[in-house]
Amino acid sequence: MKIVQHCVYFPPEVGGLESHVHYLCRGLVRRGHRVTVVTSLSQPGLPAFEEMDGICVYRTPLPARTPWGWFVHAAGSTPRTRAAVQEADVVHAQAFPSILPCSLALAGSGTPLVCTLHTSHFLRLAANPLTAPALGKLIELSDYNFAASREIADVGEALGPSISVEVLVNGVETGIFRPVPGTHPRGERRWRLVVPRRLFPKNGVEFFVRAMPLITARADVEAIVVGDGPDREMLEGLARELGVAGRIEFLGARPHAEMPGLLCSADLAIFPSLMEATSVAALECMACGLPVAASAVGGLPQIVGDPVGGLFPPGDPGGLAEKVLALLSADGLAERGAAGRRNVVTRWSNERLVDRHLEVYEELGAG
Repeated sequence: MKIVQHCVYFPPEVGGLESHVHYLCRGLVRRGHRVTVVTSLSQPGLPAFEEMDGICVYRTPLPARTPWGWFVHAAGSTPRTRAAVQEADVVHAQAFPSILPCSLALAGSGTPLVCTLHTSHFLRLAANPLTAPALGKLIELSDYNFAASREIADVGEALGPSISVEVLVNGVETGIFRPVPGTHPRGERRWRLVVPRRLFPKNGVEFFVRAMPLITARADVEAIVVGDGPDREMLEGLARELGVAGRIEFLGARPHAEMPGLLCSADLAIFPSLMEATSVAALECMACGLPVAASAVGGLPQIVGDPVGGLFPPGDPGGLAEKVLALLSADGLAERGAAGRRNVVTRWSNERLVDRHLEVYEELGAG
């Protein structure tokens, strides 16, 4: 089967959407399918074409990392997409900005178009009465729709009476993300928390930093924050102001290959998000056997609960601190991590994700 995927961002970009598309494409290639990705020249020095893990990757210019920039990239990528979809069996738009170039490239061809709705950006635009109608019209161009969480699926279906969306939680490469020896050195024997979050306001890392004085007042705890972004300077300043700079280490962005060892260097992962689809990073932590404490927003309650960690109110440093302290003081932290690993392997592995995609692709092709 020849499969074309369109996605604004793709590795070496780091993020949940990027990991999802990369692992899905790798899984499809392993099953013997030909996979082409059309994406953006999002970083200086990236080639316009390369073969990555058996995937043919084409990149076209991206003027800005904004909704406006995404749509300009989408329009500009249409000629490359049109060339890529020749003789394709199915085309998959990974997120709403990719629907338009895929639809234009497929005009008059009869090749089925699949879309997956991702990210909090979609939720924000769907909640805006000025942009919601156009968003609904875009989604109606697709022949089949997936969504990364129940919340996103419900919002998508509300945009038009003919829109149907299947919930399909993002998958994890459980052979890569698994319990391994920790790679980040530990000094004194303290509890260690890991916050694998890009440093943007929506990820709520500020509320974690504000919770740390409450946590360290009652337990011997340190933390590593893995990720970078525009909030880093503010967050480092806040940690100094609150007197916890010595207990929080900001590691910046790290290559994806380093993440299993970094995650396994900790005892508990924290996701203080204010908005979230279904976090691939949280699933990766669980696949590594790490318990997870997360804010009760978006798709996080679908994957995090008492058996594998716990939930706390978003934007609430006190609630976050209480949940962390309760988990650290209770027996069975390792058992929660093991339960999370079992859940991911059973329900959210990349192999299961590939299986379902191929079922839909083949059904559409047969129709």
